[in-house]
Amino acid sequence: MSVAQGSLYPSDNRTIGLISLAHGTSHFYHLVLPPLFPWLKTEFALSYAELGLLMTIFFVVSCAVQASSGFLVDHKGARPVLFAGVGLLALSALTYAVSSSYVGLVIGAVLMGCGNGVFHPVDYTLMNHKISPKRLPYAYSFHGVTGYLGWAFAPVFMVAIAELADWRTAMKAAAILALVVLFFLWMNRELLTDDAKARHESNLANARKNDPNHTPIGTFDFLKLPAVWLCWIFFFLSMVAMAGIQSFAPSALLKIYDISVASGNFFLTLLALGSAGGMILGGYIASKLASPERTVVICLMISALMSIVIGTEIASAALIPSLFVVIGIGLGVAAPSRDLMIRSATPQGASGRVYGIVYSGIDLGASVGPLAFGILLDAGQPNWLFLGVAFIQCLIIFTAFKVASNIPNKTPA
Repeated sequence: MSVAQGSLYPSDNRTIGLISLAHGTSHFYHLVLPPLFPWLKTEFALSYAELGLLMTIFFVVSCAVQASSGFLVDHKGARPVLFAGVGLLALSALTYAVSSSYVGLVIGAVLMGCGNGVFHPVDYTLMNHKISPKRLPYAYSFHGVTGYLGWAFAPVFMVAIAELADWRTAMKAAAILALVVLFFLWMNRELLTDDAKARHESNLANARKNDPNHTPIGTFDFLKLPAVWLCWIFFFLSMVAMAGIQSFAPSALLKIYDISVASGNFFLTLLALGSAGGMILGGYIASKLASPERTVVICLMISALMSIVIGTEIASAALIPSLFVVIGIGLGVAAPSRDLMIRSATPQGASGRVYGIVYSGIDLGASVGPLAFGILLDAGQPNWLFLGVAFIQCLIIFTAFKVASNIPNKTPA
């Protein structure tokens, strides 16, 4: 049942749950491979560079698929693309499990990138068209929380099975998990029905109510909109900063504050938990406030300030865990408002394409961030990890203002 048909709250809740389950699965697969690097390094005699290249391949492929799959969502519907994505994740894990050489691992990374690349165009198209508008902030919030839970669950799941059995068994278990999710989605497929033609006709009818002379947007016309590319920059910069912290915060804290690497990794867990909790609060805030860009700006200013405090060594080592939690909360609270802001920038009938292009910035940022901040650490400047993150967040604040000023005054689709 679409929003236009008067979506009911119980149906909303079930649909949000299904979409979020799929999203959590995609984030789980982001981290099925890195926890197994010690086993892979030993069995295949690989260097760290070769292991890192697997993740680069994954993100580059995912970036390309994410940018292109939105066109498929808009023309063929979201549900079949979603099923294909989850199926490809399962196939990628099975490919890893039976690999006998580095080439097999590369093929697995390509398949995983293809599967991962469909989720944001699919998820946001389904949420924007099947969830009641008043409940969209909560949908975005829960959707984001499950992503962080997927990140948190994957290392524990993969390492536990690898230690009890071996890494190949862990990969097979990951494949089974994806197949179980796919089966559950299939059993509830009526809630994920998405008729692309009907959606297009509904969007056109709604647009012509407001403007009788309205003409449908061309396939590539959305690429001419400044707001779309500003949103892409927003996500690109956000992921550059996040990837830098995720990759090097423990190493930087060791050099700056003499905090152990194990403790530094625990601080990253605190950041993720803070983000998850912040998203729940952020969904409520986004549902009450009419200007989402203000929430985004305030939260990013707080997170940037905390990063500056860490980078300038104003705080003592004992305060670092609390600062990481505050950074996570700020990022989490901002997320639902950010998604509403992007929805407002999306023209009628181009939901899949816009979200595909915009979210491809995440994958590209994930590829660039570790390299950029790694150079700073190699140069003996660990403080600049946090100062650089703060600078990037200030750029994101500027981008948020520009997005808001470039949003046309019309109902998005």
